[in-house]
Amino acid sequence: MTRVTVGGRVHVGFQNLSLAHERLYGGVGLALAEPRLDLRAERAEAVDCDDDAARPYVERVVDHLDVPGATVRVDERLPRHAGLGSGTQLALAALVAVAGAYDIDVDPRECAPTLGRGGRSGIGVATFESGGFVVDGGHPTERFTTAPPAEGEWAVPPVVARHDLPDSWRFVLAIPEAGPGRSGDEEDASMRSVVERADPGIAEEIALVVTQGLLPAAATGDRAAFGDAIARLGRLNGAWYADEQGGVYRPPAGAIIDALSDHPAVAGAGQSSWGPTVYALTDADYAPEVADAARAALSDAADGGRVVVARPRDEGATVADD
Repeated sequence: MTRVTVGGRVHVGFQNLSLAHERLYGGVGLALAEPRLDLRAERAEAVDCDDDAARPYVERVVDHLDVPGATVRVDERLPRHAGLGSGTQLALAALVAVAGAYDIDVDPRECAPTLGRGGRSGIGVATFESGGFVVDGGHPTERFTTAPPAEGEWAVPPVVARHDLPDSWRFVLAIPEAGPGRSGDEEDASMRSVVERADPGIAEEIALVVTQGLLPAAATGDRAAFGDAIARLGRLNGAWYADEQGGVYRPPAGAIIDALSDHPAVAGAGQSSWGPTVYALTDADYAPEVADAARAALSDAADGGRVVVARPRDEGATVADD
């Protein structure tokens, strides 16, 4: 039996959504140690999976590897469609676990398109591979235009920058009790709408934020500058998405971000992907009081929710033979 354990990820935003530039998308994000996915697989004569979300991926993996089947159990789950990358981590964990059970070597990056992952952002694949803070290079705009190529006919975007983040940093996650973030066909339609009318000038502002703010801050461990840069990047992305999600942030994320941004121990706050998860960067010493502020913000702005204090993760998924 092979067990795969991996944390979620924060998707801070994209570098470009305008067809006027040569590269489209270009994800920016980081790996978390918590919450996490824990999945195990062993050989079987058919597919036996106890998780409805995992089953389609297990079936694809079994077909791709040309093996008879697998028994798969999901012992810990990432929140689904919450902006924490549950789909990609689940798909790749299933791939690696089933392959391990059959002593087959696989490359998650190479196989991701076959599983329908990595079509826009490469952050989920990159953080599964090696953790860290990651910037990917996006896709050639001429190939993607307003819709991606047919499933499986793309390569996962290359990693153009990666840095470990300091162990003392903490990301306080506020996960409201709200409808799921966009995924699947709904997400595709929303992204097409955004890309068709995206202001190219926003991408030019983001380029400065990334090169002059975010990358130097990640390389030097400057928490204040890093927090300021991720907050600015999130707001600029929100300007692209405003018509699709009802504002710069998807409600109720905006109210939660405002509340956490006002906390003196928070370096920066934003919405991960389509939400509803909000993240706030702080230091380990201040994480408990920021977590209390997040609970208060959830109580004021939403019908409750959960708060997770997450460490940055500087390594890829853990794979073990039990």
